[in-house]
Amino acid sequence: STEQITWSSAQPANLWKAEVGIGFSAVSVADGRAFTIGNKDSTDTVYCFDAVTGKELWKYSYACPIDAKYYEGGPGSTPTVDGAQVFTLSKRGQLFCLDAATGKKNWEKNLMEELGVKKPEWGFAGSPLVQGNLLLLNLGEAGTALNKTTGKIEWSSGKDAAGYATPVPYKMSKEPCVAIFSGKALVGVRVQDGKEQWRYPWIERWSINAAEPILVDGNKWFISTFGKGCALLEMQARSAPKVLWENKYMGNHFNGCLYLNGCFFGIHGNTDQPEKEFRCLDAKTGAIRWQQKGFGLGSLSGAKNTLLILSDRGELTLAAANPEKFDRLAQAQVLGGKCWTVPVLANGRIYLRNAQGTVVCLAWK
Repeated sequence: STEQITWSSAQPANLWKAEVGIGFSAVSVADGRAFTIGNKDSTDTVYCFDAVTGKELWKYSYACPIDAKYYEGGPGSTPTVDGAQVFTLSKRGQLFCLDAATGKKNWEKNLMEELGVKKPEWGFAGSPLVQGNLLLLNLGEAGTALNKTTGKIEWSSGKDAAGYATPVPYKMSKEPCVAIFSGKALVGVRVQDGKEQWRYPWIERWSINAAEPILVDGNKWFISTFGKGCALLEMQARSAPKVLWENKYMGNHFNGCLYLNGCFFGIHGNTDQPEKEFRCLDAKTGAIRWQQKGFGLGSLSGAKNTLLILSDRGELTLAAANPEKFDRLAQAQVLGGKCWTVPVLANGRIYLRNAQGTVVCLAWK
């Protein structure tokens, strides 16, 4: 939207609600449809709703363990819509290509079986990324690519454990590339053939590199992992990136930061850390500009100059992306339960979910 985001009353209007099962998959919105994934009775289900009314249009189910370990479990990746197709990836490496309008299966792959890749301890969580005719996955030590039409594997990078972040596209010397946040490094690879361009080691004791790396000014990468801290790296042709700064002022657990107005806004902390803070870091220096408590292990998205922050208790806050201070514009309790999944703003509606699988669609106008 080009307008300032706000709501006129103390509580934004609730347009519709649905139950989809346990999980942390966000909502993807395209062509009037809203997609997400949940798990019930060791079965994953991909849901497609009418994005405006919430009417269930179709669902597709397959067997998959919930894999709860220190948390509720369930799917962590989000459906990726590409024209008439929607792609989904399970925690166990089951990849599906479904018809976006009907839910009919076009093809499926069990990539753990086919490639013999190691499953990350908490399962695959990165979402599929479409680049031309290829589908890129954070699966294997530095990514895997498939033909998006047929499911044929075009290249894979080995069997070591992947990270949990979605691949991020960029270009180097005009060539399409992706940054893969693996379990132990940030790796730049060429889209066409998976050839490694550079590598920067980034090792956290549990190998939980989960927050997507952020591309800044076309040639710099911001990375952040709880326990390890954060860094701003400058890419160099065919060699390891140069470290511009590194510190422990921002440690993202699973939800990444946003880069706006020359700053990184995000949640610092992890499940074992009692003091969790929403922080603003100066992108040039890495210094803390300000910090604010009260969001737990929440998540955030942004639109125009506004931050949409969902606390881990289901409080939705609108705040200005202000580098000078925390500037709250509005706040409302919109969900209960544990909320670790990023809020999605599309066509004047906000889509939210909690761990137990309650999905709500709110109107901000």
